[in-house]
Order: sequence, then C-alpha cells, then structure tokens
Amino acid sequence: MPSGRKVGMDHDIYLYSPIDRRPQLHLPHGARVAFFIVLHLEYRELAPPEGSYRDPRFRGEFGDFSPEYRTWTYREYGDRIGVFRLLSLFDALDLPVTVAINAMAAERRPNLIEAVRSRRYEPVAHGLSATQMITSEMSEDEERRYIVDARDRLARVWGSVPHGWLGQDYGVSPRTSRLLADAGFSYTLDWPNDEQPYWHNPERSLIAVPSQPDWDDAQTLLLRRVPVHHYPRLVSDALERLVVENGARIFGIGVHPWIMGAPHRIRYLKEALEAALRTRDVLPASAGQIAQWFREGHNR
Repeated sequence: MPSGRKVGMDHDIYLYSPIDRRPQLHLPHGARVAFFIVLHLEYRELAPPEGSYRDPRFRGEFGDFSPEYRTWTYREYGDRIGVFRLLSLFDALDLPVTVAINAMAAERRPNLIEAVRSRRYEPVAHGLSATQMITSEMSEDEERRYIVDARDRLARVWGSVPHGWLGQDYGVSPRTSRLLADAGFSYTLDWPNDEQPYWHNPERSLIAVPSQPDWDDAQTLLLRRVPVHHYPRLVSDALERLVVENGARIFGIGVHPWIMGAPHRIRYLKEALEAALRTRDVLPASAGQIAQWFREGHNR
C-alpha cells in the first residue's frame, strides 16, 4: 500500500483516476463494450457461527432471528429449481458465464459444481458462505485465513485454483486487496467505482474489474424494488449509452438463481440478455477474459 495519502485522496487503497486523464481502453474486434454475467452459487447457513457478519439488508421480513427457515428455504429454491432455468437460458444464448462460488456451496452442491464446470464457466472465489462476509472488524490474520480458506476449498472441489475474487455482498476491509494479491488472485470484482478495469495496487498484480450493484438482481429488484418488467429496458438503455462513450467500457450483470430463476422473472432476464446481444459492438466475455485483455494492453 502507498505509505502516504495523495492530494484529494480519502484513503490509501487505490488511486483516483478520472476517465478523461487515462489511456483509452481497447477491446478485441473493436468492441465498444465487454459484457459479462456473474452467476452466484451461494450456500446460506441456517445457523451461522457466532461472530460472523451478514449484510443486514437481507434480514427476513419477520425480524432477525435464528434459525430462519423461511429465508433459508427461499435461497435454497435457487439451488433446487431456479439455477436450472438460468443454465438453460445461458445454453440457449451460448453465453460465457463467470460463476461466483462460496466454499460451502462448492462442498455441498457437487451436482451444481459439475453442471457449471462441464459448461466451462469461469470460477470466482466468493468467500465462505452467504452469511459470513469480510468486515473491517476482522483482524488481519482472521481475514487472511478467510481468503485462503475460501480459495483452497473451492480449488479442491473445482480442480484448479481460481484467479478471481468477489467478496460476499461486496464485503471488504482496507486490507482486502493486499491480501488477495498475496493469496495469488489476479483480479477482483469488489469495486463498483468505474466502467473500465484498472490496476488496484501499486505493484500492478491485482486488477479491479468493476461490477456495479445497479445491475445485480438482488440489489436492483429486491432491495431497490425496481419492477422486474423494467429490467430489460434498464439494461438496453445503459448499453446504448455505453457504446457511444469515449473509450471502451465494461458492463456486468449479477444473477442469483433464487431471484432471476423464478418463473415470473426468467422472461425478463431473457429479454435483457437478448437486448445486450442485439446491441452493436457489444462483446460477451467472462470477467477473467476482461482482466486478461486489460493486462495484455496495460502491462508496462
């Protein structure tokens, strides 16, 4: 990490970089937007361990108590039913997919791991469980063990070490990026502060591939309560603007099986993805491909 703050900086995690003062981003085939999908495979503990922290916005509507059978089973619906609708849709559209998998999902849902691995989806480590997120209250040793444990447990099941990381519910601390680089990760999806990849540390070993919460179904449909029938128009409006901006951009959609895999929502995801594929100069990719393209073009 930098030892001192730069002028105008409020932290030492990364440097401020306005888009009008950086080299233009170029994508393969002259594309204007690289479009990626993040499929979330998450196991949610019925009784989280003492001291663990979860996003308070996802508490059950009947209060905060344990065990939360209703909330737990609602999420499990995604693993039993919803995910198969999503996989069928991605197959039909022949889309590359980045799959964010937490350690417990990897260990407890072997059929789903085989389903996404057989499709050659790109794995991203996604913490330990949906009820254990990184916070600044962790000690450095606790956070390091958390990251390494998530990496190794996913690697044992998948058969190879993941290169990408996405914290549960965007959970980070001031140390997270340094610890991710130390653990061998080459890119992170934790930072929604840009529309282009950028080097996230001074050593240029970790790339941030921004993934905005605006296009995550849990954030947009569940928390912000945007009507689902508006979703395809939101995606097409954004892409139509991004393709005419100065310099290429990236655009990621986050999908949870228990949300978009529901029978009354899947049609709107289909419409949104079809709109993305119809938009001129939009290139479907995985998050890792985008990171690699950036690395190859910005390796000096």
